[in-house]
Formats: sequence, C-alpha cells, structure tokens
Amino acid sequence: MRFATSVLALAASANAACVSRNHPANGYPVAAAHNAVVGGPASNSTIKAASSSSAIAAAASSAPAKPLGQSKAAAIPVQSKAVAPNNIKGFNYGAFFLNQQAKVQNDFAYEFNRAKNLPGTSGWNSARLYSMVQWNTANDVIQAIPAAIDTQTTLLLGMWISGGPQAVDNEIAALKKAIDQYGTRFTDLVVGLSVGSEDLYRQGAGEIGTTPEYLIECIAKVRDAIRGTALESTAIGHVDTYDSFVNGNNRAVIDHIDWLGFDGYPFWEKNNPNSIENAHERFYEGFSKTKALAGNKPVYVTETGWPVVGKQQGAAVANAENARRYWKDIACSLIESGVNLWWYDLQESQYGQAEPDFGIFPAGDLGSLQPSYELTC
Repeated sequence: MRFATSVLALAASANAACVSRNHPANGYPVAAAHNAVVGGPASNSTIKAASSSSAIAAAASSAPAKPLGQSKAAAIPVQSKAVAPNNIKGFNYGAFFLNQQAKVQNDFAYEFNRAKNLPGTSGWNSARLYSMVQWNTANDVIQAIPAAIDTQTTLLLGMWISGGPQAVDNEIAALKKAIDQYGTRFTDLVVGLSVGSEDLYRQGAGEIGTTPEYLIECIAKVRDAIRGTALESTAIGHVDTYDSFVNGNNRAVIDHIDWLGFDGYPFWEKNNPNSIENAHERFYEGFSKTKALAGNKPVYVTETGWPVVGKQQGAAVANAENARRYWKDIACSLIESGVNLWWYDLQESQYGQAEPDFGIFPAGDLGSLQPSYELTC
C-alpha cells in the first residue's frame, strides 16, 4: 500500500502494527508505505513497521544526533554461528488490535494457542514479531515474550529501526530486559532476529526508512548488544523487498546478515498480471530472485497471504475462494519444500473489520470461530 506520511504522523500512532491501505489494522501504526515485494514496477502492499512511543516522539521533535545513514558502517561483515532449522511454520503478530488496544500476555497466548490448533493442519507454533517493545511504552518488553514461554511458541524477533537512534536503542533495551528477566526460557525459543523490516524500500520511496549504511550500523550495534548473552549466536537477518537489493548500494547489507526475509504479496502486484491464476508465477518470481541475491544464505518467507475481504487490485480479487487457492498453492508448496514460513496472518480483524483483511479467521472471538477457508494441503 502507499501512504504519504510524515514524522508527525508517526508520532501520533506509535509502536508495532500492521496497516491496510487506508485503515490501521492488526498491530501497526500508520507509519510508512510499503510497495512491491515481487518483481516489476512498484505496486501496493501492506506496510510493516514497528516503533516505541518515545522513539517516534523523539524523531518528530528533533533531528537525530547523526543523520540516518551518515555514520560509519561496520567495516567487517560478521555472521552468526547458527541459523534457524527448516520447516518452521508460524504467523505474523502485531502489537495491538484493530482498535489500537494493546495486546497483553493473555491476548498473545490466546492467539498462539489457536494457531496450534488449526483444523486441517498442524505445527503452526512460531510467531514473527515486529518489535521488542510493548505497545505505548518506551522500552518495556513486549508481552508476547511471556506468552510464548507459556505456550512454547518459537520466536522470530523483530526490531524497528527507522525512527532515529532512539528507536534502535529502545529495541535493544527491551531485548536485554527480556534476556535478563526470562533467561533461557526465552532465549531457547528464539529462532532468529530481524534488524529492521522494509526500511530500504521505504527509504528508496522517499518515506521514513533507512540507508544501507545506517542499517549495517544498526546490525553491528545489535550484534554488540547480544555478545556474551545467550542470544550471541542467534542468526540476524533483515526483511525487505527483493528489488531493494537490486540497488548496488543496498546489496552491501547482505554481507552483514545471516539470512534474508522475503515478503511476497501477488495480490498487490497490480502493475503485473496478478489474478489468482498468476499468483504462483508472481510469488515464485520474487522468491527466486531473492534467493539468487542471497547466495548461500537462507531465505525465509516472512510474509505472504491473500485477503478474504478488500477492494480489487488490478486483476486480483479478495475472497475466501481465492485465499483458499493461494494457501493450497503457496503455503502448501513452501511447507513441502521445508521453507521457513510466517504467514500473514491468523486474524487481522478484531474489534472491527480490517480493509483489506488477510486473516484466516474473520472478526470475532478467535477461540469460537472457524477459518474462512480450508487449510488442508
């Protein structure tokens, strides 16, 4: 999707969330725009951003001590010793509901347990987060962490970095608090850590993102922060659009990460043939190009899905029948191939109706609902 936003708009909505085109949806503030995630000209998509209230407010009120991307990047690429195992299946989880109400521990646990008990499929026991910071706090630990411990849900952690130096500092502070407070009960569940999400794309689109130099600096800063902790060997990655890395300057980031995250949404590719009949080609075109850019580093599918509700985008029609077809084709083929997958998403509409709505479950009490389409492969 495309948003025209300002830093003041960011300050008004603060911490991890996911938005549809004109409506804040499950877990994201209206923060920035996200465009094409698979080949060709830029096209609309869902945005992913995360922040803390204080970080965004600081960005709105004063310039960072160093302009983003102007500080010296880490000179020597460093890689972690371990990467995540294959065959991970999970969902993306925002930090608050559609009505901006913060999710607390019981809310996250409710969602995690529902994901583990889906009719027609099993093994969906991982959660991708966009931030380490609890909604509407400076750097408190997001309550998804104790919920994951209670439900034994593995975690692909996320850290939002596009709000200036204070943003990454708050993310690191929350991460350290989580390590200190929960110890190995937490760290044993972590399968990876993403520094940033789609920041390079947004920077290139003239929105609030980061330069590759600043992103590399943040990656180095996070590695320094976890050195000597139980997360020291955690695989660190970055999630962005594959076409962001076609830019030679941005490609330098790949040398500093252990894995790449691919977000693929054929539904938004309205400048290319994007009907459900073309969805397989659109998705795997972008995925294959991402793998080629990654070289010998693993590529995780960190977001994909098809909406059950929403306005038509090009030839792409949002309905349950097409969402089922997309799941059967894309989700099932990725599972069969053992690719690590975090689907978007379990339930997007809660306390309201998202537009568009990518959720497997419709609005209402998640525990009493049935999926909008069949999940068998």
